[in-house]
Amino acid sequence: MLYRKMPKNGDELSILGFGAMRLPVKEDGTIDEERATNQIRDAIDNGVNYVDTAWPYHMGQSEPFLRRALSDGYREKVKLATKLPTWMVDSREDMDKFLNAQLEKLNTDHIDYYLIHSLAGELWEKVESLGVIDFLEKAKADGRIINAGFSFHGAPDEFKPIVDAYEWDFCQIQYNFLDEKLQAGTEGLEYAASKDLGVIIMEPLRGGLLAGEVPTSIEDIWNEGSTKRTAAEWALRWVWNHPEVTVVLSGMNEEAHVEENLRIADEANSDSLTENELKLIERVENKYRELMKAGCTGCSYCMPCPVGVDIPACFEMYNNLYLFDNDDMTKLMYAARLGGITGAEPGFASLCVQCNKCIEKCPQHLEIPTLLESVVEDFEGPGLEQRIEMAKMFLANKDA
Repeated sequence: MLYRKMPKNGDELSILGFGAMRLPVKEDGTIDEERATNQIRDAIDNGVNYVDTAWPYHMGQSEPFLRRALSDGYREKVKLATKLPTWMVDSREDMDKFLNAQLEKLNTDHIDYYLIHSLAGELWEKVESLGVIDFLEKAKADGRIINAGFSFHGAPDEFKPIVDAYEWDFCQIQYNFLDEKLQAGTEGLEYAASKDLGVIIMEPLRGGLLAGEVPTSIEDIWNEGSTKRTAAEWALRWVWNHPEVTVVLSGMNEEAHVEENLRIADEANSDSLTENELKLIERVENKYRELMKAGCTGCSYCMPCPVGVDIPACFEMYNNLYLFDNDDMTKLMYAARLGGITGAEPGFASLCVQCNKCIEKCPQHLEIPTLLESVVEDFEGPGLEQRIEMAKMFLANKDA
């Protein structure tokens, strides 16, 4: 296992972290505890020392599960990360309530790496006004939190102000070779590193969409590489190639995933990909964009929309629907991200009034209103309300 150092505290963290959001489940949807425990302990026995969870994962059962999985001395072998569910916070007192409940759920007296979950501009302004900085300072002072960070899911221009708003120890961003300009992107990665923040990467495989089955035309490009690698290995190595990255989280739920990821994490040094390999990955990226229904780069120049449409998110979901064979999950994610469930206002494509202001701003010259009509057709027909309710059940599990 390779390790990288957290800039501010010197912690030597495994470059591979275990994400506890997509654990193996039984037919009834509950966590398969025997398999998941074996997977996590196997990863730790082979050098993984960073485990990440959050309040809503597995309908609130991820944290209690980890309490059991990390017993028998395993808690002492890892740095444990979990997150404040910001969309459920209505007061300064709520912050302590959630943290104390998480300490009890996880059977620990401290969280090594505590994140303010899923920040974007609006949500950051909300929790900042409620006193989140005071909360972090006091929780660090009394030892309940060792390192304070945040995870980010906002627009590119919202990232730097959050980084600059507090003396964070680390941050967590979505990053993969398709998302160099989405959310924080490469610019955000480099900015956070320049401020000596450790950077934890989520979605290096876009929730598994860059691994496993890939479009045939893309598989053909991968096969041209002089070194034969799986799609997952190419994608992971691309992220680890960036020296600014500290830890890459993988939501491993198959024994083969654990084995493969451990193998790659033994070898994936930064700046290790050759110029030809980087060009190959760039060709794959270009092919993905060719296959996509909307040629959106996620630059967000079209934002804010006057009526509240989250245009980049709509197009991200629209592309995913056609790139990958995962219709049910993609439609559920559309409902969750755009339904106003996490605190922001709803951003559905159907809100568009065709004012055409976005067309003037789009550097890709996309016919955005016309594309949004296609998004509505694919995502907002029968079943949308049921998917919204399912997403609410996933996120708003206060009593779990």
